[in-house]
Amino acid sequence: MHLLVVAAIRAEAAHVPEDLEVLVTGVGKTLAAVQVTRAICEHPRRDELVVVNIGTAGALRPDVAGLHEIGTVLNHDLSAEPIRQLGLDPRERIELDAGRPTALASGDLFVTNPAVRDELATRADLVDMEGYAIALACTELGVPVHLVKVVSDNADETAHDWSAAVDGCARELGAWLADFVRLDRVL
Repeated sequence: MHLLVVAAIRAEAAHVPEDLEVLVTGVGKTLAAVQVTRAICEHPRRDELVVVNIGTAGALRPDVAGLHEIGTVLNHDLSAEPIRQLGLDPRERIELDAGRPTALASGDLFVTNPAVRDELATRADLVDMEGYAIALACTELGVPVHLVKVVSDNADETAHDWSAAVDGCARELGAWLADFVRLDRVL
């Protein structure tokens, strides 16, 4: 197994153990999809590659806190129902691990509106901006993927204070990665 750690921004990967390979994609689904696809296709150890996406996420309900390993990821800003009505599969949902109950909604919206948050909370526990794209790229290319997110905010007007929380979240993610590597877990 060769681990490729993927984060949207350098600050989220600030405490990744030094011996791990890190890819910083930039913010949003499009950048994440392009960067991860390129990294997988060009990787010299592609056959051994396992992608672990780490990052921060907004909690969609007050009882959601801490670190979460994601079981399901959703593309929340896609008009899935109209696409389905055309007889097409919008593929807005990816099941990563049925044994993990946490659902992550990904979209290119920085969620700060309580109405948007509450609607998303009917379908997911957390919200971010890259997880779905990373999971889709890996799934399409046959590379195992694991998403790990730490709650940084409540996906409301306080989300603009995200930068104050990111270092603590990065420390928690770094510690999780160190344990993950030490345990040599199989995905």
